[in-house]
Amino acid sequence: MTSKPSLRQGRPYLAIPGPSVMPDRVLQAMHRPAPNIYAGEIVDMTASLVPDLKRVARTDHHVAIYISNGHGAWEAAVSNVVAPGEKVLVPATGRFGLGWSEMVTGIGGVPEVIDFGKRTPWDLDRVAEALRADEGHEIKAVLAVHVDTSSSIRNDVPGLRRVLDETGHPALLMVDCIASLGCDRFEMDAWGADVMVTGSQKGLMTPPGLGFVFFNDKADAVRKAMPRVSRYWDWSPRAAPEFYYEYFGGTAATHHIFALREALTMIHEEGIENIWARHATLARAVWAAVEAWGADGPMELNMADPAYRSHAVTALRIGAPHGTALRDWVDERLGLTLGIGLGMAPPGDPAWHGFFRIGHMGHVNGHMILGLLGGIDAGLKALDIPHGGGALEAATQVIAGV
Repeated sequence: MTSKPSLRQGRPYLAIPGPSVMPDRVLQAMHRPAPNIYAGEIVDMTASLVPDLKRVARTDHHVAIYISNGHGAWEAAVSNVVAPGEKVLVPATGRFGLGWSEMVTGIGGVPEVIDFGKRTPWDLDRVAEALRADEGHEIKAVLAVHVDTSSSIRNDVPGLRRVLDETGHPALLMVDCIASLGCDRFEMDAWGADVMVTGSQKGLMTPPGLGFVFFNDKADAVRKAMPRVSRYWDWSPRAAPEFYYEYFGGTAATHHIFALREALTMIHEEGIENIWARHATLARAVWAAVEAWGADGPMELNMADPAYRSHAVTALRIGAPHGTALRDWVDERLGLTLGIGLGMAPPGDPAWHGFFRIGHMGHVNGHMILGLLGGIDAGLKALDIPHGGGALEAATQVIAGV
């Protein structure tokens, strides 16, 4: 029997929730010799990144740039404001909330975790209860993940700020926007976030390797009162460098700078409001297809309530072994890579094979989303996984604005 030919030749499509698809303009910007790292173009280019990063974050305050991934940005943020023995509150809605709490433990802090599970957003009444119980104000900060990349839950950051204000608690509001910045609406100053962290590899459309910590004057006052801060993680020289090397604590991330400069130019050409609207429409197209498939099959959205679904990533449940089987089929046959179901089942548990995720963040458009949905539809048919019909029609109606 002749095996079916592969259809994966051509440009592969990495439809995972980061690293996201990199624009050709970004890739081309990196394709150049290394510059002088002591003077000239790279110095001016780095300085130009700062105001444009602030425009994306919607802040008038400060930003420090690190050669790191998102985990490095986590550690940088907490290292500047949490001393050993000090407490933080972490309302968790997936693996990444728990991960940030583990980072606090690693630097000697004491996290108090309110685990809301993998399918439920924050219950702000429970958060308020924990803050009121802290009569001595021992909680130094609340660590909040805006979009948890594992569960695809999008949490209510303005609501959390309101709870802090209503309870009169002075804790810093620290927000992880690694999955959401440049995809979901986020407004640092208007929403009252004191610290925000993100990475280069998702909505900022740049290769993994840069982490960012945005902070306001309130957070900086806490930093200045710290007994000590790691010289490398200290945000003070990075945000206000006297010498160029201080931006990066050493040698500059030269080619990431070229990439990020072009990516920020593209973001500002489109306009952040338009970017938010594009991501919202494409996310609704994904949801419409999934709901159609799930009408007569095991596939379902991890987050049932649309009000709490991310516009950047969608986590799905389909039952073992269908998740892994579907991911393998679309990769091997079509060159389409879907995300694993990160943190949805313990390692080694066969149930792990029942989850997958779709990344729809950054440099994505209508035909890319329709293409990946068509690939999933083909996989469901090829693998004889039960599913409802009309998924592609439902998605195209969203794209068409019907």
